[in-house]
Amino acid sequence: MSETAQPVLPFAVLQDLVNWLKAEGVPGIITGGVAASILGRPRVTRDVDSVIIIDLDVLADFISSGHKYGFIPRLEDILAFAIKARVLLMKHKPTGIDIDISLGALPFEYESIERAVWINVGDFSLPLPTPEDLIIMKAVAHRQRDLIDIESIIDANPNMDVQRIRTWVNEFSAVLEMPEILDDLEKIFKQKQKHKE
Repeated sequence: MSETAQPVLPFAVLQDLVNWLKAEGVPGIITGGVAASILGRPRVTRDVDSVIIIDLDVLADFISSGHKYGFIPRLEDILAFAIKARVLLMKHKPTGIDIDISLGALPFEYESIERAVWINVGDFSLPLPTPEDLIIMKAVAHRQRDLIDIESIIDANPNMDVQRIRTWVNEFSAVLEMPEILDDLEKIFKQKQKHKE
């Protein structure tokens, strides 16, 4: 994590989310802007993103159990939408903050959750992807904000397993038929290498 500035995090939402996942025995990680702020450079984020592994047979019960922790659906037919889109669109009622919970299904998502690192923030811990895995996620998402996040994560974590990143991004690039995913990542690596020299 960057030592020069501390990220402004939605602590109440994060703590309630972690408590909810733990209580239900659902493995997951916090991703998106929150993870990028902790593993890279602090930045503003308007929502919370997470990836979980859950059996769809218990998804309805999981959604219902979220009420105890302040989480309510943002859609009327949340279950049907979640099964189709593989994402739960929830809101943390006490704060009004949106939370997008992706329902992991890919081998990479399972691996990322198994490799999770627990980082202390405030007086509790958050399960985050490794810096490598967050870069892979950001490379695939491939928005301008994600590319900026990749740069800050590289700056804050100089001793990463770059081969792991390249292997997974290459695979996603091929499957999605989006060579620019890998090309743009390689440009960032090349630029960062030049700055080291």
